[in-house]
Amino acid sequence: MRLLTKAALTAAASTIALTATGAFAQDYSWQPDRPINIIVPWGAGGSTDQVTRVTAPILAEQLGTEIVVVNQPGASGAVGTQEVLNAPKDGYTWTANAIANNATYTVTGLVPDTNIDDWHVYLSVANVPVVSVPADSEFADFGELLEAFQSEHGNAITVATAGVTSSGGMAIAGLGHEGDFEYRMVTYDGGGPAAIATAGGEAMVTTQLAVEQAELIRGGRLRPLAVLSDQALTIEGVDPIPPITEWMPEFPIAPDYFGIFIPQGVPDEVVETVNQIWEEHVMNSDSLREYAETNGAVFAPSYGEEARANSMPVVIMEACAAEERGLEVNDPSTIGIDCETGTEM
Repeated sequence: MRLLTKAALTAAASTIALTATGAFAQDYSWQPDRPINIIVPWGAGGSTDQVTRVTAPILAEQLGTEIVVVNQPGASGAVGTQEVLNAPKDGYTWTANAIANNATYTVTGLVPDTNIDDWHVYLSVANVPVVSVPADSEFADFGELLEAFQSEHGNAITVATAGVTSSGGMAIAGLGHEGDFEYRMVTYDGGGPAAIATAGGEAMVTTQLAVEQAELIRGGRLRPLAVLSDQALTIEGVDPIPPITEWMPEFPIAPDYFGIFIPQGVPDEVVETVNQIWEEHVMNSDSLREYAETNGAVFAPSYGEEARANSMPVVIMEACAAEERGLEVNDPSTIGIDCETGTEM
């Protein structure tokens, strides 16, 4: 196994090995001879961590090798992402994230000189943020919360997220922009910890993803007020969560895709093999579908050019939103996005 840096070793306590349970399903062009590391650049229990731990065993079984999921949070996912970019391009170090993060880290200045085309993209699910409050909150629906945000004391309302560029961070930034209000963000090492903190009363609101809140909502510890979608969201065992468009009809919507990403420059046989496994096994996975349906995600596996095309609407939206909200360090044009037209250059 490749030796990890000191930063990665710090995350050892949250590392879980996912080992193959059988022989090779077939004779792939690449047959790894040692474990593969997937660096999740967020804390344990969050949206990226959850879906990666559902997907990795599918890959491990087919590859006949151990896959080690390493949680390495820091700087809104940038620390772990940079670790993967710095690693040898031998096919044994991958990452997992929301594709909008990997594609726009250069815009926010967190990872220099990178874009979506630095990665082979393997998407698994699409996730949606949910605005939730503690079960004993004074806010019964999103309209009441919005009115409070827009009051003179609205900037005292605390919002728990996994960081400024996380899905929850971008969600509350979008709400604040569209609703013309300010807020006080409290950040955690992942979406799971942010949701748990909100349920425990450390923050008044969270805007993290549905999959990070599902168990807390089902258990009655969080009260969901709205989903950032134009359709109501159904989570198993919970009443449908109303769409944000009931209160903000013009709120911009784009699916937030998550998956596993392999850096460009790895041997061709690595990509050929993972492409084949993704098409034949991940895209037909009952376990991944069940995870999505149970936790309020959308089962949406794809890879290659299809995955890139599926990713671009949310990548463009996030890059241009960062510019519009003054969060950009580098212009979106540096990653090939024209925000005047809302298209790739």
